[in-house]
Amino acid sequence: MNNPASLRERLFVIVFQTDTVAGRRFDKILLLIILASLVTVILDSIDEVHQGYAGLLAGIEWGFTAIFLAEYITRLYCSPKPLRYAFSFYGLVDLLAIVPGILALYYSDAQYLLIIRVIRMLRIFRVLKLSPYLKQAHYLMEALRGSKQKIIVFLVTVSTLVTVFGTLMYVIEGPEHGFTSIPKGIYWAIVTLTTVGFGDIVPKTPLGQVLSSLVMITGYSIIAVPTGIFPAALGNAMGQDSLRHNCPPC
Repeated sequence: MNNPASLRERLFVIVFQTDTVAGRRFDKILLLIILASLVTVILDSIDEVHQGYAGLLAGIEWGFTAIFLAEYITRLYCSPKPLRYAFSFYGLVDLLAIVPGILALYYSDAQYLLIIRVIRMLRIFRVLKLSPYLKQAHYLMEALRGSKQKIIVFLVTVSTLVTVFGTLMYVIEGPEHGFTSIPKGIYWAIVTLTTVGFGDIVPKTPLGQVLSSLVMITGYSIIAVPTGIFPAALGNAMGQDSLRHNCPPC
């Protein structure tokens, strides 16, 4: 019979170490359970499904809560530093995964716990700890770091443009055409610049329509900028990593 120490060590390998066969298998099963719980939340938000299968969905929700509670207790049990795990990012997210089911015991209006239940989606970030995806996540982070200054310049430029365009449209169109304030004009500029075009506010004067056309053309030009910055940085990060592997002294 195994003693508690050896049991704790084996549980630690399975639950926390993702570079082992058992650890990878555990994380993949956990990921499937998380996705299944999210599907349940989504289905429960549909009135027809909720009214017809409320009891079944509640039972499934209790099942997921029991699984997440058992997992959380296991992690506390086998962790060398339980408090450190409990107050870590993953520890807090794991705790939030079981809170909705427990609160449902005391609150009959469980649908108001929907936001907390959706927080379970954060647990999908555990997939980034799986070794096959770790390198790809590293590439993405390096690309973001490498293009940080360019992205900041891009955002500042776009913010300046929408402020200028929004102010001009406020002056040209005025409150009588829906542009009741500069923030309202900035909102219109953002919607138009991103080529979304909700249509709730539209220019009526010829000069305003000319400015609107200019903003739309500028929007198409701006969209191409971030699509070039990030892929270039990502390719550079992957190229540098390949160079380090092929030529370590370089």
